[in-house]
Amino acid sequence: MRPVAALPIAALVGLLAAAVFAAGPDVRLLSLSAGPVLLPLLAAAALWLVWQRHQRSVDTLVLVLLITAAALAAVRWAHDSLAGEAQLGFWAFVLGLWALAWRAVDGLASIEVGHKGLQRLLGLLVPCVFGLWLLFLWEVAVIGFGVPQVLLPPPSMIFAKMVGAADVLWADFWQTFVKAVLSGYVMGCGAGFLAAILVDRVPFLQRGLLPLGNLVSALPIVGIAPIMVMWFGFDWQSKAAVVVIMTFFPMLVNCVTGLAATDAMERELMQTYGASYWQTLVKVRLPAALPFIFNALKINSTLALIGAIVAEFFGTPIVGMGFRISTEVGRLAVDMVWAEIVVAAIAGSAFYGVMALLERFYTFWHPSFRQRR
Repeated sequence: MRPVAALPIAALVGLLAAAVFAAGPDVRLLSLSAGPVLLPLLAAAALWLVWQRHQRSVDTLVLVLLITAAALAAVRWAHDSLAGEAQLGFWAFVLGLWALAWRAVDGLASIEVGHKGLQRLLGLLVPCVFGLWLLFLWEVAVIGFGVPQVLLPPPSMIFAKMVGAADVLWADFWQTFVKAVLSGYVMGCGAGFLAAILVDRVPFLQRGLLPLGNLVSALPIVGIAPIMVMWFGFDWQSKAAVVVIMTFFPMLVNCVTGLAATDAMERELMQTYGASYWQTLVKVRLPAALPFIFNALKINSTLALIGAIVAEFFGTPIVGMGFRISTEVGRLAVDMVWAEIVVAAIAGSAFYGVMALLERFYTFWHPSFRQRR
């Protein structure tokens, strides 16, 4: 059978299975339970397709639709009647979906379109599909094997908690990220940048300040956070102070390294033009140091959030991501803990993504970006 002909058959089998499973586990086909009949058929068709090397875009889209319908049906089937009692037929169905997902991701990654915007959209679609597939495996594994919710809740339970406790999550996000992380990030990175300019201007500071910076950056957060709480109180100011300490020295070291990255020929050329230190700094050395500066900004975007959350374990008002995680763990409300973790992961990833976009915008001339075009 040709791959083009096999795909609609597999899609038909999968959609029929999805319809039967969505109707309920008691539906019977030819006096037999529908699951043992349709699931192996779907798995066999998927395993056949995964070894075929067709690269048609329409086939890939059909695969994506098939996987979506069948995955939703599998999740509903697992929730309705398979909690901790999944049998071989169900796992064969999951195996078939795994094969189809593999083929779909491979097909999406190989599609090439003439429009640059659509090509970037496809580039984003591949990791999204892969991430959704991991969530599906998480869901069916927890339900199918009957994992206790106190150990690992399913993603559907976490999402329901996020929707139901959106106001609490927003208040925690505002307290931790907006107040503590952003303010400490700006102060720490700004102070590190200004200190790097001072170190570059006064050379003996490089021999005295940088070793001290390495020493302070090696201090554990659990040792710094209680001290900052004693100095600045229980509100967000003490968490911002921890963020300042964590972000100051990565920016200092990277900026000093970037300022020293310009060639002697470039500096001598500016001297022949009669340029002052500050003119050379602004027109030559700082633009050359931008990749190093943005590297520090991206590193600090994740360090800042980690530092603020950990600092909240040592004293905070009755709001904040770290406070919520520590209190809800004691109450065994694991769904709320995972909801806070998801919010923190989304916020940290978005923050890092913004820094990466700014880096691409301001350092488009760098060879690393030119080679990707």
